[in-house]
Amino acid sequence: MISNERPSPYGSRSQGQVSNPPRPPVNEDTLRTETIQIERKTFILTLKENPRGRFLRITEDVNGRRDNVIIPATGLDEFKKLVDTMVKASAEIPLKPE
Repeated sequence: MISNERPSPYGSRSQGQVSNPPRPPVNEDTLRTETIQIERKTFILTLKENPRGRFLRITEDVNGRRDNVIIPATGLDEFKKLVDTMVKASAEIPLKPE
């Protein structure tokens, strides 16, 4: 162990696996789903709710490989403002010549 490493309070890993049993799945209700295709990527936006609250799950599917981002509903207004800022910047900043 390197001098600044500390043992994890969550247990040790043996051969890449955590010694704790997996958590049981949380029941989630789907409130709305929308899908958009952009170039070779498919984005699935799903508004869901579970006992801890509402959230937006954004799934990116590229040739069967999926990645997810989850945004709590409490942050959706701020997230939208940031996306709007990026859309505006993309429209205003000229493309670099190739």
